[in-house]
Amino acid sequence: MKVGVFTALYDSRPFEDVLDHLAGLGVEAVEIGTGNWPGSGHLDSDALLADPAKAKAYKKAVEDRGMVISALSQHGNPVHPDTAIARHDHEVFVKTLQVAELLEVPVVNAFSGCPGGGPDDKTPNWVTCTWPDEFATTLQWQWDQVLIPYWREQLDAVRRHGVKVAIELHPGFCVYNTESMLRLRAATGPEIGANFDPSHLFWQGIDPVESIKALGEAIHHVHAKDTWIDARNTAVNGVLDTKSYELLKQRSWYFRTIGFGQGDKAWRDIVSALRLVGYDWAVSIEHEDGLMSNDEGLSKAVELLLSLRPAEPAGRMFWA
Repeated sequence: MKVGVFTALYDSRPFEDVLDHLAGLGVEAVEIGTGNWPGSGHLDSDALLADPAKAKAYKKAVEDRGMVISALSQHGNPVHPDTAIARHDHEVFVKTLQVAELLEVPVVNAFSGCPGGGPDDKTPNWVTCTWPDEFATTLQWQWDQVLIPYWREQLDAVRRHGVKVAIELHPGFCVYNTESMLRLRAATGPEIGANFDPSHLFWQGIDPVESIKALGEAIHHVHAKDTWIDARNTAVNGVLDTKSYELLKQRSWYFRTIGFGQGDKAWRDIVSALRLVGYDWAVSIEHEDGLMSNDEGLSKAVELLLSLRPAEPAGRMFWA
């Protein structure tokens, strides 16, 4: 299991300077944005695709520092009801598949996307309850007429480029919990799996350990991000919170550096569960902590993950 970092937190800094900084912390893998959310500050897809020598040098810059690229990330909404947005986000996804093959990166991270509530809508519609009845009808239309057909259509390209797609379980999109992830995977193929980010599960009341056990080999990539749940605000208003992420004191929950939301034990249990189901790729730190600087939050997260990472493969125990 490799300790990784999503380099988007340092998008304003030169790529090789970021690599030097991360290598100095003991980081072993980098996840790099290629467009859509949160951007592509460290990778120019067009430039690499146009010049194989540049692509080779780019990969070498990572490997020379003892690291690998764990995933290329583009988090868009390719089934957006605004066709211009959907087309743009889809094109970024397709181009990312091409770059992943060129750089020999095994995983492309994504969102499932969220359609509108019907063919005439202009904005996405995330359905969270089954009544009134039109909500159930909307949900069925989204999955059967839009979401499943879109991802089935992508399978040929995904297989041709030799990568896996890791979809982040993220509220606001059709795939947001364990059940919806497994539903999409069953309707498409094993190349479609999860980018497992516990921070979005904690506040939904999902136990990440049980989710890991249920997902098993469907986990293609992992994010390391924590969530603080404010007991008073949650007791008053519940967890469906639409207030700005900047209003930390007023929110029911907000993101934290790992260990500062649910505590160290939660992350010991998560790492153990990942090991239990055979996951042996990167755990990639995604820093979105409003109470810590990038440097502070990252260094604390790296320190914790390095202390939890298995030092060697599990041995076998025998009893007489």
